Amino acid sequence: MDRRLLSVLVLLVAVIAVSIAGCTGSTPAESTQQTADTATELYKVGIDGGPYPPFTMIDDQGKATGFDVESMKWIAEDQGFEVEFNPISWDGIIPALQAGKIDMVYSGMTITDERKEKVNFSKPYWTVNQAVVARKDSGVTVDDLKAGKYAVGTQRGCSAGIWMEENLVNEGIMSEDQIKSYDNTPLAVNDLEAGRIEAVMYDSTVMRDIIDGKENLEIVGYIETNEEFGIAVRKDDTELLGKLNAGLEKLMASDDWQELIDKYKMK
Repeated sequence: MDRRLLSVLVLLVAVIAVSIAGCTGSTPAESTQQTADTATELYKVGIDGGPYPPFTMIDDQGKATGFDVESMKWIAEDQGFEVEFNPISWDGIIPALQAGKIDMVYSGMTITDERKEKVNFSKPYWTVNQAVVARKDSGVTVDDLKAGKYAVGTQRGCSAGIWMEENLVNEGIMSEDQIKSYDNTPLAVNDLEAGRIEAVMYDSTVMRDIIDGKENLEIVGYIETNEEFGIAVRKDDTELLGKLNAGLEKLMASDDWQELIDKYKMK
């Protein structure tokens, strides 16, 4: 073969090889950049580790469900982000939020001044009072509870316990050991049925669901606290708070909101 022709062929092969190498080297970088730019934000949602019907529960398949869970999924889809749900012990849920283990708490959390010192809240989305449950024909009354006559069970870290501390214990009406704290309210209800306590006090919407079907128990009255529920986020997560408020406002103005209320028998 002519040496000049051979040189041309070698040069041509070298050019083609460099060209191909350049194409294959740039494609993954572009793909990675596109993936990073278009990645959907994922937020971890903290929910009550015990059953908190109808707001948050875990079904037989281990999946989170309930009014708050479905509301959060609606907001996430509307605002263009994804969520995963993490059950956490209630008395440790704000510390978990502050430590960055979760990004928000959406599980019927009452907005209080004490909590507002640690976290920021969305606009309120639900209002509850406190229900007092006792055994039927026990003679237990709300007035007697307010007079400090009973041992009362409630969930540890919840607003019912806070109300009793502030209004009964601190006023010298009830001794602190009369408040029996439990990891979750169904455990308190079990002790009520067994006769180890005289009453259980908890959020009205939730309590109706917990004692449904328990014919030996009844709601004997309510304590009007008019507590407002909100979604809690870290103090510096202003962008996330804006998304939650925008999505929540749209959801509450939609027909889907009433459908969720009806589905979970909220009223």
